[in-house]
Amino acid sequence: MIKKITLNNGLRVILSQNLGTKAVTVLTLVEAGSKYETKEINGLSHFLEHMCFKGTTKRPGTLQIAKELDGLGSAYNAFTSEEFTGYYAKVKSEYTSLAIEIISDLYLNPTFPEKEIEKERGVIIEEINMYEDLPQRKVQELFTEVLYGDQPAGWGVSGKKEIIKKLNRDDFVNYRAKHYVPSATIVVVAGNFNEEPVVLDVKKYFESEPAGKKDGKLQVVEKQDAPQFKVQNKASDQTHLVIGVRAFSAKDDRRYALGVLSNILGGGMSSRLFERIREELGAAYYVRSSTDLLTDHGVLSVSAGIDYNKLDQVMGAILEEFRRLKDELVDEEHLNRAKEHITGNMALSLETSDDMAEFIGIQEILRKEVSDIDSIIEKFRSVTAEEIKRVAGNIFKNENLNMAIIGPADDSWNVKIKEKLMI
Repeated sequence: MIKKITLNNGLRVILSQNLGTKAVTVLTLVEAGSKYETKEINGLSHFLEHMCFKGTTKRPGTLQIAKELDGLGSAYNAFTSEEFTGYYAKVKSEYTSLAIEIISDLYLNPTFPEKEIEKERGVIIEEINMYEDLPQRKVQELFTEVLYGDQPAGWGVSGKKEIIKKLNRDDFVNYRAKHYVPSATIVVVAGNFNEEPVVLDVKKYFESEPAGKKDGKLQVVEKQDAPQFKVQNKASDQTHLVIGVRAFSAKDDRRYALGVLSNILGGGMSSRLFERIREELGAAYYVRSSTDLLTDHGVLSVSAGIDYNKLDQVMGAILEEFRRLKDELVDEEHLNRAKEHITGNMALSLETSDDMAEFIGIQEILRKEVSDIDSIIEKFRSVTAEEIKRVAGNIFKNENLNMAIIGPADDSWNVKIKEKLMI
């Protein structure tokens, strides 16, 4: 059962009770991420997330926060994406009230000590350096740049080192005042808890926050009339590529058909691309398809780590499977297997309170509504082959193709990709 309550200041509370577990997760999500930034402060949302663990009015130091959470046997962390930032603690159910109080303190009362900002600046820069050295991760950022260019949707969540070096305490305070407001905040409690005391605790710790006015974000500009790509030269044994197309937002009813389509493409070891690229060609260790649907845009992409000598074959196989989905109806066997793969994985992945909390909270952030797992499973199971073919026809077009690649490239790659990147 999922229950939603809105407090007097506009903050939303979502409860998901499961008496079959001994754990509870308290998750606070706020509509603040890289898409809410300007170019001058790109990376601030993520940096601010780090700083919330560096001291609050009640817990003045990092060690005090960590000791208290560790003393509860808690699993805790935070994360930042394009559209939201989250702070959570997973505890034994007997510590539910404490978890709510601690998460509220981290969220509501960070002090942003200047000395800690200076130290954490170095941590953030090293995190950026780490991702630069991980081409499997870096190619995803490059792909985002190809899609959206120089606008918030095209900027990295971690930001650029030259910007991180300039951010100061006033930047944190001003940004937080514009975005960390109750109307843009969700508190999710999932697991084994008693509803009445949990609601009282959330009200006690969160309802006193003044309502405030939320700053919005720029609408994503989607403009493309021809295939586009970027190649980054990097000395490596493996070449990493992403090929994908623009899709639609998380609010679009076609998302279920798109999810099944993506699963048929590269959702498991029996998927079309896994069979062709790994099993038949022996050209990759990993190959997968995924969707990323946000509030006002979305994408379907195929990622692979390949032998660079087989770039032609891999590109050809991916684009041929795009064409097949556009031109042919998926047979019943593949369709049913993909549906069961999606729904089975979904059911298994939501057995823990932290995964359930995130599942619920992100739905509310992106769509302002929450569907229970049974209704979502039913939506996936009702997808038809005709719907998949129709969605494929909408998205798999030459002018919709995008590609990013990182590997030991030479000038011939640009010519080769330009010639072959077409459906």
